[in-house]
Amino acid sequence: MRDSTRSQWIDISVPLRNAMVHWPGDPSVTIKRIKDMEHGDTANLSEISMGAHSGTHVDAPIHFIQQGQGVDKMPLDTMVGRARVIEILDTESIKPEELLQHRIRRGERILFKTPNSSYVWQTDDFIEDFVFISDDAALFLAERGVRLVGVDYLSVGSFKRGGSYVHRTLLSGGVWIIEGLNLSGVKQGKYDLICLPLKLGDCDGAPARAILRPLPHGRV
Repeated sequence: MRDSTRSQWIDISVPLRNAMVHWPGDPSVTIKRIKDMEHGDTANLSEISMGAHSGTHVDAPIHFIQQGQGVDKMPLDTMVGRARVIEILDTESIKPEELLQHRIRRGERILFKTPNSSYVWQTDDFIEDFVFISDDAALFLAERGVRLVGVDYLSVGSFKRGGSYVHRTLLSGGVWIIEGLNLSGVKQGKYDLICLPLKLGDCDGAPARAILRPLPHGRV
């Protein structure tokens, strides 16, 4: 008998849309119709203007490491394969003390569902006090040798405290980053992940479409 849950892909991307929330100081997202069939044009055509780190996106090493790889050099198997969603209860930040409970292993793909998921995507106002990865947790994850880390708001690092250390620690440790995930409808557990960023040559990041599919019980 076919397992119906096996075919149920979950879209964990946020829609890119005009005037959506974006990181302060980054270009805003502007999508406008420059050709319109309702106005007599033969086709509809939209113009899109935004920063590379808008909505659901991937951070490449060159984002914080001068000689790092661009997003077009990302190995495709980095973000295609088994992943684990871990629910974080701490309302301030992700800390090693909580991560120890989950026995994170080398090579894992880890997506963090924090309290952010319950409210941050319900507004176009930027949330300053989002749950972030602490400096110690970033070092913990890099030393564990995880393959990628995903978070449920626009940065792995804090807005108020600055997130440069967290980015540099992860990216220099070989950990690729997905930011801007919507995990509100996802439970803690193991999944198949597909997340492919746009192939922007030598770019520091790129928008991506990310989807999850629950693994049947007993699969690892």
